[in-house]
Amino acid sequence: MTTSRTAPPVASTARSGRVLTALVVSVAGYALMQTLVVPALGLLQTELDTTPVWSAWVLSAFLLSSAVLTPLIGRMGDQYGRRRVLLWVLAVHAAGTVGAALSQDIGQLIAARVVQGAALAVLPLAFGILREALPPARLHLGTGLVSGVMGVGAGAGLVVGGLLADHFSWRALFVLGAALAAVSFVLVLLWVPAGPQAGGGRLDLGGAAFLGLTLVLLLLALTEGPAWGWTSWRVLGLFALSLGGAALLAWFEKGRDDALVDIVEFTRAPMLMTHLSAFAFGALSYVFYVAMPRFAQTPEEAAGYGFGATITVAGLLMLPGALTILPASMATGPLAARAGERAPLVAGFLVCVAGSALLALAHGAMWHHLVFYALVGVGSGLVMAALPKRVGALAPPHRTGTANGLNNIARTVGGVVGSQVTAAVFTAGADGGLPGDGTYTTLFWLAAAVGLAGALVAPYAVRAERAA
Repeated sequence: MTTSRTAPPVASTARSGRVLTALVVSVAGYALMQTLVVPALGLLQTELDTTPVWSAWVLSAFLLSSAVLTPLIGRMGDQYGRRRVLLWVLAVHAAGTVGAALSQDIGQLIAARVVQGAALAVLPLAFGILREALPPARLHLGTGLVSGVMGVGAGAGLVVGGLLADHFSWRALFVLGAALAAVSFVLVLLWVPAGPQAGGGRLDLGGAAFLGLTLVLLLLALTEGPAWGWTSWRVLGLFALSLGGAALLAWFEKGRDDALVDIVEFTRAPMLMTHLSAFAFGALSYVFYVAMPRFAQTPEEAAGYGFGATITVAGLLMLPGALTILPASMATGPLAARAGERAPLVAGFLVCVAGSALLALAHGAMWHHLVFYALVGVGSGLVMAALPKRVGALAPPHRTGTANGLNNIARTVGGVVGSQVTAAVFTAGADGGLPGDGTYTTLFWLAAAVGLAGALVAPYAVRAERAA
């Protein structure tokens, strides 16, 4: 009798562990590829004989593709089964990564990065699978672990990318990505259960087209703004057209049963606040991704600040911030249980504010970067784990993948805004040469201000929900 009572939990725990392992490896593969190429952009420009504008599109094309494809793929997972769609996404990601490794010119590489952009859908699909496959008692742990790996992988990508770029070929970046995608495919195939019967239904291709058009126009305006000028007719025209696309999207989706973007759900206060929190977090994160490696690689004799670090060392200075994300993410569940559901999101933003402010006040020594950015990592871990939990609490089960996909879009758009604002601040502070040290002070204070805005918005995701 005793054996029969205890055996099922053991079996459930073992299965949960296998599911978590498969999803963690899958998400880690995407997270690494998100930032792996950042340290190698200069190398790509030289070896592929291209311009800084075209080499920057190696990142921009990936972000554009991710933003457009993620909600549609998340919806496919909701309708046709998340495991099945995840396997297809991993296969497409592997093909795109192999294509990138074999690219002979910048055009081929950018095209391959567009294909790779489908991999962002791994994250919302993984959160949906966790909700299906894990018992409630382990869901907090699973969500925190997958969220934390996303942050750790993004930070580790800067370090690993630097090592591979310094000591091997830039093609090694994509060989690693292809290997991880292949391993992920096998693990998901073997260890992730099929889940409940999917509801099927039609894909909202019209909504996907309007959403894609809106996002492409918006992200093009943001990525090309520094080069074309923020007040140029091309950039202002793109912003105006993106607003028009958003209006068409709202008109087309209103009242549809199969809507990709449920306008009522999206604009309800708690969900809207959750998406605004994701936007703020994306913007804050990319200020550090862009600014910190640049500061570290600046020679002190040329600018009066900086460490003259290699690509590898610049990435290693951010490693503690990446490593603290995982334990912080896993602490989200216990913190919510003790202090309330709004505590992890608010606390995460406030800890990011503290780390940003300390960097604004002192960033001239390596230990400042190591210690203060580690604090930002703690806050990031709390935010990254709290966001999908909020989405899961607010969205019905049959729309979990779609809602998490839209939340990831908000974070992606925030990341583009953060990177482009950072670039604009650098341009304004350079005055024809290297930017002054005060430029970095401004950027770190800006990150603190964005984090504070996130902390002010975050409580309404819970308060509004309870009042509803």
